[in-house]
Amino acid sequence: MSEELPAQDASAHVADASFAEITLRRRGRIRRYLFQHPRVMDAVVVLCYSLLALATFISSIVDGKWFAAALLVAIAAILFLRRRNPLSVTAAVAVLEVAVTLLNPWGSNVSAGLWFALYAVAVTRARTFALTVFGAASLPLTLVYLFMWTSPAAPANGEAIPENFHLISNITAAASILLSNLIATGIGISVRQRREHESEIRAWAARTARLGSVTERNRIAREMHDVVAHSLTVMISLSDGAAVVVKKDPERAGEVLGELSRTGRTALADMRRVLGVLREDSARPAPLEPLVSGHDLSKLLDGFRTAGLPLHYSHTGPALPEDPAFQLTVYRIVQESLTNVLRYGRSSSQVDVRIVRDGDSVTIEVLDDGRGSRDPGTEEAVLGTGQGIAGMRERAGIYAGTVDAGPGIHGGWRVHAELNWNGDKGKS
Repeated sequence: MSEELPAQDASAHVADASFAEITLRRRGRIRRYLFQHPRVMDAVVVLCYSLLALATFISSIVDGKWFAAALLVAIAAILFLRRRNPLSVTAAVAVLEVAVTLLNPWGSNVSAGLWFALYAVAVTRARTFALTVFGAASLPLTLVYLFMWTSPAAPANGEAIPENFHLISNITAAASILLSNLIATGIGISVRQRREHESEIRAWAARTARLGSVTERNRIAREMHDVVAHSLTVMISLSDGAAVVVKKDPERAGEVLGELSRTGRTALADMRRVLGVLREDSARPAPLEPLVSGHDLSKLLDGFRTAGLPLHYSHTGPALPEDPAFQLTVYRIVQESLTNVLRYGRSSSQVDVRIVRDGDSVTIEVLDDGRGSRDPGTEEAVLGTGQGIAGMRERAGIYAGTVDAGPGIHGGWRVHAELNWNGDKGKS
């Protein structure tokens, strides 16, 4: 049984999954396999150490130093636990490496165990802490080679060994230990920083996905408000009108009912179109339909006329820009304004809709002379949620425009909107 995620969490989960897939593709096939199978990687680490210590292990057995050979096996076994408890593993390996060196100073495993242990610490801890552990773990073995390590016996041919040979050998061995351990720690720090960077990008991708989801839902909510508020208001007015004229003029009542049916079907189609984007799990998503445009204004106005509004429409200047999003904005502003007139206006004898285009500026004005009109944006409104005017302002803001709504000079209600269109530059 699977648990459904909320939409925002689901979008963030998709972003995380997408980024994880990209990260995995950046790794090679072998690295990807080892990353997905950490236990196999632990076995590879132990195998690498065993190969490095193999010569020491064999020489210890040949020389009868069984305890040194046992310590090498112990180090290999302990490295299996480096992922679970890197600090304890590093401390144990540091001690055992010193013991093996004291028993067999010519071993090939010098500091090799610390490389893997210090890497594990650097990958899981902060940089300062990792460098501190590097210093503490490297110090004992470094001191052993500086002060207690002795050079091999003199050559059989009796050649003299330089006086500073011991000092140079000690310094070289100690420096190689410090340098190799520092490189291992540095690699671990680099890997940790890369993982932190990937984590930050993953978090950014999740935040971006959530923001995109919120923005899209706000857009859908605005569309739903426009569709439902307009359609239901028109349908209520049409049904009321049909009830009045059905006895006096059956033919006129039939026309009103036909318009009522068309409005309902249009509203249903719009709702399916808007809600279709929410059905992410739908096997057969709803087919996309073209957005309404400025050419659909005549149908919109005819619908309101049928619903009883005495509409007068005028358009001055060139036609609206052939931008579907811009035309949809004009359509929705006119639709919302006339819906409010139909919903709140009383005794309106004239409703004027004027659209004026002057260059890149488009002015929309809807004015009615109704009496007793109430502000649809206040709490006194019986119907609606008060989001209509806010939605118009949001739409106008996309095109650097404004919307003013309030009582008209001679009564009634007036909506005045100004939009600025300048191609792709008009959208900000």
